[in-house]
Amino acid sequence: VTSLTIRHVAERFQHSNDTVSRYFKKMLFIFSDRPFYSTHVRFPTNKPVHLKIQCNPKFWPYFWNSIGAIDGCHIPVSPPAIICSNYHNRK
Repeated sequence: VTSLTIRHVAERFQHSNDTVSRYFKKMLFIFSDRPFYSTHVRFPTNKPVHLKIQCNPKFWPYFWNSIGAIDGCHIPVSPPAIICSNYHNRK
């Protein structure tokens, strides 16, 4: 969630990188396994794309195959530092 490296997390909680990595892997398996995943993860339904997006040539070629990307969700993304300035906008 915080997009920190394992090294930063290990330093913050005063554990080794190996311990942090091992427990991260365990949590990843727990969240992707059957009981949790099947009860808490829901994919968006196949709704038609809004006309405002379909009719705008600025959006449609890029979002024609996306599901749930333009519904007000905020998805945290961290591009590489070398091209980070390409992804800045007014919001």
